Amino acid sequence: MKKPVLLVTILTLLTTTITPVLGNGTGTIRISPALPLMVESPATFQIWIQGNAQPPTTEPHILLVMTNSSYEGLTGDVTVTWTGGSITFSATNFTAVNTGFVPTSGTEEGGRYTVAALQDHLGVPHSEIVYYTYGPFLAEPITQTAQTFNVTLPSTDPKMSVYAVGKNGNSDLFNNKVPPTNPGFIVPEPGPILAVLAFFGALAFYTIKHGTHPQITKKKTNT
Repeated sequence: MKKPVLLVTILTLLTTTITPVLGNGTGTIRISPALPLMVESPATFQIWIQGNAQPPTTEPHILLVMTNSSYEGLTGDVTVTWTGGSITFSATNFTAVNTGFVPTSGTEEGGRYTVAALQDHLGVPHSEIVYYTYGPFLAEPITQTAQTFNVTLPSTDPKMSVYAVGKNGNSDLFNNKVPPTNPGFIVPEPGPILAVLAFFGALAFYTIKHGTHPQITKKKTNT
């Protein structure tokens, strides 16, 4: 009975540390680092299109979603920079939502996110407000060649998801996005969180493979 209990405890810790994300549809835009990796502000990300046969995604827009406590803790503007440009979002540029989807207009199903999925990802209940904003970024369309951008989130309690949407083909609407489960994620001092995840991940793997938990033994030597 002890072995299953140990495994269930480990899996519970993992699932409560990183909240799973549910979403409607997927996309070909990728951001790195993405979950389960987490970074602190200022954060550096890369963005590209996955799949050699995929067309470029034009009119790329960055989409930022943060918790209420992160919004209330803002001490300045949120900035996004890339080679050749930047965009700044003040607190007044963010919109509060707790139902529906975002962006709220100008999208097909493949270019938007359910608010419920974003709340799940941020680890807040569906009754709680989250804040989002989006705007044009990058000097070029998104292609298979990675581009780098930076995000600065000045907040006393930073917790924000970083997504992107854009247009494929001749669409007049946003119809491509980062899959809901693969955003960039900004949190305060992620080092200890990642260390705990690495420890329990290794422990869970050992338990599954060997059917027991690791023990420290001392090898006897002949004298």
